[in-house]
Amino acid sequence: MTRRGDTLLFDAPPTVAAWAAAGGKKESEGPLASAFDFVTQDAAFGEQGCENWEQAESLLQRKAVELCLRKADIPRSKVDIAFAGDLQAQCTASNYTMRELGIPFAGIYGACSTMAETLGLAAVFAAGGMAERVLALTSSHFCAAERQFRTPLEYGAKRTPTAQWTATAAGACLVRAHGSAGVPVLSVTFGRVQDFAVHDINNMGAAMMPAAASTLLRYFSATGTSPQDFDAIFTGDLGEVGTALLHEQMAKEGLPLDNHKDCGCLLYDTNSQNVQAGGSGAGCSAAVLCGKILPMLAAGQLRRVLFLATGALMSQTTFLQGESIPGIAHCVELGGAV
Repeated sequence: MTRRGDTLLFDAPPTVAAWAAAGGKKESEGPLASAFDFVTQDAAFGEQGCENWEQAESLLQRKAVELCLRKADIPRSKVDIAFAGDLQAQCTASNYTMRELGIPFAGIYGACSTMAETLGLAAVFAAGGMAERVLALTSSHFCAAERQFRTPLEYGAKRTPTAQWTATAAGACLVRAHGSAGVPVLSVTFGRVQDFAVHDINNMGAAMMPAAASTLLRYFSATGTSPQDFDAIFTGDLGEVGTALLHEQMAKEGLPLDNHKDCGCLLYDTNSQNVQAGGSGAGCSAAVLCGKILPMLAAGQLRRVLFLATGALMSQTTFLQGESIPGIAHCVELGGAV
């Protein structure tokens, strides 16, 4: 493993050996409907015994893990450690998932950047010889997130045009050490917190964009690469507002992103689905990664991509205190399947 600036490059790349995506009703109506391994029309999971949205999110997350391990054909007892997180306070969705699965667990909070953070940590553990099989996963749930960060659904609050729809979705990846078949993780760049004094909780794209630009610039500087060296650069989940701002900023830096796609714009059809500026939530980029990006790499349709998940690091308390919204972005470089 070699370090250049903030970027860790793997001399013997670990691989993503298996993955799975789970989603809810709105996700099953979007452009990536067929990419999900599991979808439910009942986001409450009432028939499964769930009594609230928070329990439902944990069950959705568990579905993604179970499907991922089934694809890998290994029992949960063979997993050395899991990195997981979500948007609930204290990461309770992940905590309760791991309570059921009994896997050694390191809880992670990166807001909507969590999938890239957990995947990056899993790759470092596998590449460093600290684990042979590592799970990386995250989730979000529209109803749980709205109740926690904005207003309960029963309140019927008006959504602004800059707002994004928190995905009811989960994604799970099994990372294995070098030598295993799968999609190689070539490098990881852990981001630095950026704060450009955005206060609007209904404009996450603007709050997270500076972090996306910062991490990309640090990655390109450390590796001597440019956007044109990649088949695609996927951010997660700047939505339409943040995407436009990122293109503007990177063009000013002399690095136009002609091959850029945003997970928040891929998961839903913003023209026909009522999602305002697109998708968000930790499960948004996780579902797009596991439902679209990894399968395309595995099929040889993509050979080299950057997966850059972004997160807004506010809490219910800091928002009410009038604090600004810091952002962070973590970048994982993925190659064609081996």
